Parts: sequence; C-alpha cells; structure tokens
Amino acid sequence: MSSAQSVPAADGPKPKDAPPGVLRKAIAGSAIGNATEWFDYGVYGATTIYITKHLFPDDSSTIWVLLGFAISFLIRPLGGFVWGPLGDRLGRRAVLAMTIILMGLATALIGLIPNYSVIGIGAPALLFLLRMIQGFSTGGEYGGAATFMAEYSPDRKRGFCGSFLEFGTLAGLTLGPLLVLFFQVVLPESAMQAWGWRIPFLIALPLAGVGLYLRSKLEDTPVFRELEDKGEKNDKATTALKDLITAHWRPILTLMALVVALNVVNYTLLQYMPTYLQETLKVDPNKALSIVSVGQVLMMIVIPFSGALSDRVGRKPMWLVSLIGLFVLAVPMYLLMTVNFGLAILAFAILGLLYIPQLSTISATFPAMFPTQVRYAGFAVGYNVSTSLFGGTSPVINEAIIGATGFNLTPAIWMMGACLIGFLGWLSMKETAGASIRGTKVPEAARTATGKFIRPAGA
Repeated sequence: MSSAQSVPAADGPKPKDAPPGVLRKAIAGSAIGNATEWFDYGVYGATTIYITKHLFPDDSSTIWVLLGFAISFLIRPLGGFVWGPLGDRLGRRAVLAMTIILMGLATALIGLIPNYSVIGIGAPALLFLLRMIQGFSTGGEYGGAATFMAEYSPDRKRGFCGSFLEFGTLAGLTLGPLLVLFFQVVLPESAMQAWGWRIPFLIALPLAGVGLYLRSKLEDTPVFRELEDKGEKNDKATTALKDLITAHWRPILTLMALVVALNVVNYTLLQYMPTYLQETLKVDPNKALSIVSVGQVLMMIVIPFSGALSDRVGRKPMWLVSLIGLFVLAVPMYLLMTVNFGLAILAFAILGLLYIPQLSTISATFPAMFPTQVRYAGFAVGYNVSTSLFGGTSPVINEAIIGATGFNLTPAIWMMGACLIGFLGWLSMKETAGASIRGTKVPEAARTATGKFIRPAGA
C-alpha cells in the first residue's frame, strides 16, 4: 500500500477539466457578478456623508446610515437559507441569475430615492428596504459565485482560479469609491451634493446586466451536472437543508469561526475605513478615498499570486500567516495612520496585504468543506449567519464605541478579537488543496503517512 493516504471526494474516474475558453468565461461571469455585489458596498461606504445629508433628518445621523449598512447583513442569513438549498436543487447558474438581477435593481433604486426634505421618513425607510433586498440577494450571490467558481476550476489550480472571484470583489469595492472620487473632482460641490453622488448607484444596473449575460452563456458546473446525471442531488430544498444541519454541522461551525476573522477585517478595513478616516481622524474626503483606493489596487495586483501560492503550500499556512500578522500589527498600523497621509497609505496597504491570504483563498477553501449535494447551502448558511452577526455589523459597532468612548483604536482591537476567533476555526480546518470536490464525500487533501500535505502535481 502507498504511503500516501487520502479521503477521496470523488466517485468514479475523474472527468476532464473544463476547456480553457469555458473556464475563462466561468471566471469572468463569477468575478463580474461578484464585482457588482461589492460595487454597491464600495459606493455605499464612500457616499455615507451624502446619504446622511440627503436621506436623513440631520447631518449627525451617520450612525443611522451605518445601521442601514448593517441591516442588509441581518437579512443575509434568510437569503442563505432560501437560495442555498435552491442552488443545490435547481443548480448554481439559475439561482445566480436571480440574485444578480435583484442586487443590481436594488442598488440602482437607492440612487433614485427622493431626499428627506421631499418625502420625510420615507427616505430612510426606502433605503433600509432596499438594503434588505440587497442583503437577501447577497445571501445567495456570494456563496453561489464561490461554489460556481470552485466547481469549474481544476483541482490543482482551484486557489488560483478562485482568487479571481475576490479580484472581482476588490474591483467592485475599488470602482465604487473611485467613481465617487471622480465625480467629486470633476463636478462642482453644488452639483455633487444635488445629484452627482447618485450616479455611481445607477451604474450598478448595467454592471449587473453584463454579469447576467456572461453567466447565461455557460452551462451549470461540471460537478453539479455529474451529480444530477447520477440522480444524487437533493430534489427538495428542505431535504438539503435538513441533511446539511444534521450531518455537516462541524464544518459549518469551522467556517463560521473563520468568517468572523475574514469579514470583521473586511468590513472594518475596506468598508468602514473611508468613514473612519473622515470622521474620526478628520482626513480630507478626497484623501480618505485615495488611501483606500491605492491600497485596494495594490491588493488586486497581489491576489492572483496569493491564490496560486495556496495551491502550492496549502490553504492552512496562508490563513495562519494572515491571522497572526493582523493580530500583531493591527494596533501599530492604526497608530501609523494618524501620522501623515503617506504613512496612512502605507499602513492601510500593509494591513490589506496581510488580509490577502484569507481573501484570496475563500473560493478554494469554503466550498471544499462540503460535499456537492449540500455545498451551496453549506457555504451560504454558514457564511451568511456569521457575516450577519459579526462582519456587517462591524462599521456600526466601531462607530458607536468610538462615539461613546472616544477610543480611536477600537477598529484595531475589534480586528484582533476576530482573529482570535478565526484561529479557533483554523485549528479544526482541514487542508483541501488539490483535493477533488466531486461526488458526495467530504473533500480532504492527500497526505503522507506522517500527515504531511502532499502538494498537487503540476501546482
């Protein structure tokens, strides 16, 4: 018997990988759809000041605008419980088509909400309603896009291919603030205040249309079609959800702990930062957006290389380096931001680069925690429940604590605590680099007799 031991996830001979052209289309469709989702969050974070001024009764309502950000996350678990099982029953592509339409429409409609001076309380009420619709659609969009990407990717390149989904995330997050910055520069202040801040929201609709078109040109994933051909998929969404909760609760808890670290850092560093720089550190709005945009562009450049590295060394070492680095350097980097503009860019970039090993491996790590028949639901439920409780609420929690105590290092401490929880999840995390994610068994990477991870051939 060979010294290599593994827990195979596949049943039968391995099918051929998707042709390069089809794989590129799958990557593009997933990434652009994800970019549309996160474009909204980027725009929302960059226009917090304008939303406060025009859709709320007074300029001191920032906490309510951040609550509007958080409320979409409170509804995301509902989206996960609905869309996830449907994705395992109807297929990944059908559900992703529905979620991207909902997301694009809701984002565009935010740009059309009349001012508070025109419709009164109806303005914040409409904002909260549309944010809830976005949260419901996102509950299926992100987990579905990651699952779609993972199931189209070759096993030995799943980290590299999957990293482009997060390239789309950063592209959306970066494009949103850059568009706001562009209009702030080219438009007079009066025009920006009157209508210019609304334009970026409206652009979400054509972005969603592009993503929908690309996805419509693809078949469902080879992994899902294989399961469907064998008659092994769950035909009832309720059955898939029951199987998930009863048989796979351990990986759900592991995923949730990892997501605490992932998304507290994400929403504290990438979403809340423009507001934090402007309101807490009193940085000029254009400079604040420049700091975040420069850092995110640098992250976009690095992310495919990080994904490829995870195919060689495994996902667990990448996560460990990120968790320890962020825990150790969070406070020093936040202190560095207070010195001057140049050092603020440097500090943000360092934190962003330390975050990349987590971000770049989401699509490779989380879908591989579950077998095919409950994969979409497992990702969607675990990811969205954790995100709603800890990730999306981070901006409003940080703002509330800073407002009540004046302690400006609150975001750094919040990130450190999240990294500790993430480390607990890391302890029970299985290595899945190079493992097949086909079939009805739980994937796990091959190891030697001593337990050492075997690097996939060709990685």
